[in-house]
Amino acid sequence: MSDTQTAITLPPDSEPEASEPLEHFKLYFFAAATRVLAHGARTCGGEAALLARFPFLESYREELSELGVAPVEADDGPGPWPEAIAAWEADVSGHLPLRALRRAAGLDHEALTLLLAVGMVEEDARFGALFSSMQGTPTLHRPTLGLLNASWRGEEDRGEVRSRLRRLMDLGLVEVSDREAPRSEWALHVPGPVWDALRGEAPERPAPWLKHHARETLSRDEPLIVPDALREALGRLPALLASGEARALVVRGPHHNGRRTLLRSVARALGRGVLEVEGPQKADDARWRMVGPLATLLHALPVVVLEPAPGEAAEVPELNGLDGPLGVVLGRLGGVSGDGVDRALTLNVDMPGPEERALHWTRALAGRPCSSVTEISESFRLTRGHVRRAARLAQAHAALAGRSEVEPADVREAARALNRQALDTLAVRLTASGDWSQLSVAGETLRELRLLEARCRHRERMGVAVGGPLAGQLTPGVRALFQGPSGTGKTLAARLVAAALGLDVYRVELSSVVNKYIGETEKNLSRIFALAEELDVVLLFDEGDSLFARRTGVGSSTDRYANLETNYLLQRIESYEGILVVTTNAADAIDSAFQRRMDVVVDFRAPDPSERWMLWQLHLPTAHAVDTGLLREVAVRCQLSGGQIRNAVLHASLLALEEGTPMGSAHLEASVVREYRKAGDVCPLRRAGATSLRG
Repeated sequence: MSDTQTAITLPPDSEPEASEPLEHFKLYFFAAATRVLAHGARTCGGEAALLARFPFLESYREELSELGVAPVEADDGPGPWPEAIAAWEADVSGHLPLRALRRAAGLDHEALTLLLAVGMVEEDARFGALFSSMQGTPTLHRPTLGLLNASWRGEEDRGEVRSRLRRLMDLGLVEVSDREAPRSEWALHVPGPVWDALRGEAPERPAPWLKHHARETLSRDEPLIVPDALREALGRLPALLASGEARALVVRGPHHNGRRTLLRSVARALGRGVLEVEGPQKADDARWRMVGPLATLLHALPVVVLEPAPGEAAEVPELNGLDGPLGVVLGRLGGVSGDGVDRALTLNVDMPGPEERALHWTRALAGRPCSSVTEISESFRLTRGHVRRAARLAQAHAALAGRSEVEPADVREAARALNRQALDTLAVRLTASGDWSQLSVAGETLRELRLLEARCRHRERMGVAVGGPLAGQLTPGVRALFQGPSGTGKTLAARLVAAALGLDVYRVELSSVVNKYIGETEKNLSRIFALAEELDVVLLFDEGDSLFARRTGVGSSTDRYANLETNYLLQRIESYEGILVVTTNAADAIDSAFQRRMDVVVDFRAPDPSERWMLWQLHLPTAHAVDTGLLREVAVRCQLSGGQIRNAVLHASLLALEEGTPMGSAHLEASVVREYRKAGDVCPLRRAGATSLRG
C-alpha cells in the first residue's frame, strides 16, 4: 500500500439486512484479492504485464481503486483492511457468517483472507489461470500451499501461514485434493457447502448428508403437542443452552415421534435455524470437521441423527468452530459418548397416549369430518409422525370411496400402507380376518385367548386401573407365548387376535434375521422390534425355538455369541411396547427366562374327538357328500391335528375337483390315509375302498 493511501473507503450498506452477509464476504474477498494480485504483479514483472496477460483482472483493479487500494503497491501485511472491516462491522448487529466463524474458531484476519484466497476459483473460475501461471502448473488451477505461503508470508518465513492453513484444514474449511504430492504442491479447495455459507447463502441441501432449515422456516412450525411435563422442560432448556450450562441436548425416542420437531422448537427459541446431520457415525469420520463451522456460518443448531446398534455407543467428537449448542437424536437403544456430549441433557420422548393422539389426529385431519377420532386414537397406537402420515392417506381413502368423513376402516388401510413400506422387507404380513368361531380349541384355551385380547385392548390403561407401585412397572407391551403340538391352531390364534384388535400381524422370517456375522442378528432384531412398536402391529415369531432356546454352557466363542443374542432378546422383550406372540412346538426348549417375561402363556393341546368334529365341520365345504357316519368315525378314531385336518380337506377337494363331483366319502378316506402315510403311521380306519382313490 502506498504512503498516500492509508485508509479504505467502504461504500455505505444500502441494501436490507439480507445483503449484509454478502457485502461482508466481498470485503474479505477484496482483502484476499489485494494480496493475490500484488503477488501476481511481482511474479509477472509489474502491473501492466499482469493486466495484459490476464485482462479480467482490470475489473478487480478498478473496484479496488474505488476503495482506495492499489494492489500492486501492497506490502506483505494485511494493510488497513482489518480496521476498515471492523469499522464496517460495528454498524451491523445481525448475523454475519464470517464474523461468527472468526469468533467461534479463534481465527484472525490473515486466516480468513487465506480462506477466501483458497476459494477464489469458486467465485471466479478465471482465477484458476492466474494460479496456474504463478505456480507453473499448467493443469492445476487451484492454489497450492506453496503459492499461498509465498503470497502471505512476511520477510521471514516463521511458519505462520502454514499454521493458519493447518487450522483451516482441521476445521474442515479447507481440503487437500492430493495429499500424495509434496506438501508445497498440495492443491487446496474450499468445500462447496462452506463456500455457499461464507457468501451468506443457505441452500436446503448443502450436501446429501446435510439438511438445513432456515430460522425463518421454523416460525411456520405448528405449536408442539406434548405432555405438560415435557412442555415445562422445553421452556427451561433455551436458557440453559444459551448460558452454556449445558452444551448439548440428547433427545431419545422412537422414530417418527417428533424428536427432530422438538429440537427445531428449541432452535427457534434460541433464534437459530437447524442443520440436520445424517451420515457420520464414527468419531474418525472426516465429515465431523465441517459440522461445527458450517453450523456457525449458518447460525444453526446442528442436529446429529445417530443410529448406534444395540449395546453400542456412538461417539461424538468435540465440534471445533461451533458457536452454540449441539442437538443429538437417538433411538431407544444404544448410547452416545465423546467430548461433543460431555455436558449434555437428555430428554425422552415417549409414544403419545390416547388423549394426545386424539389431538394429533384432529390437527392432522385439518377440519375433515371424523366422528370416530376417539375410537381411532384408542385403537391405533402410532407415533406422532405416523399419525400425520396415516391421516393424509386416510383422507385419500375416504375420498376414493366418495366420502367426506374419515372412518376407522380408512385409517386401517392407511396404517397398513405404512406397514408395507417399512416392514415388508423384514417380515411377512399374514391375513388377519375372521373371528373366534373359526378356532376349535379347548374351552380353557379359548378363555385365555379372549383374556389376551382384552389385555391387548386395554394395554395403555392397565397402569391406571392397577394403581399403586405396580402401575409404574407396567408398560403398554403385551407378550404372549403359545405352546403346544404342531397343527393345534397356534398361528391361526395369533391371526385371530390381530383380527379382533383390527391390527395387522407380521411373521418374522428367521432366515432374514439370523446372520452369521457377529452383532448383525441383534441389529436386524432391533430394526424389527422398533418398526413393530412404531407401526403398532402384532409381531409373530412362529416356531421361534431357534431364537428363544435355552442358553448353553460356554464351551466356545460360538456359544458365547449365541448367548449374547439370547440375552439381547431377553432385554428387548422386557422393554418391548408392542404386541408380541411367540409360538413353539417344544415348550421344554424355550429358555425359562423367556417364559417368566411372558404376560400370557396359552397351552394348545391336540384336539379331542368333539373338537375334531368341530374342526371337520369348519373345514369341509358346504356342498360336501361325506357320509355322517364316516365323518363321526374319522373324528373319533383318527387323532389328527387341526393342521392335518385342513390338509386332508384340501386334498379331498382336489380329488373331487379332478373327478368333477362333490366331495364324497371316498375322497375323504383317501385323504385321511394319505395324512397318516405322510406321518409314517398306520391309519386306524379299516373300511373297504379306503385306498381305492389315488392318495
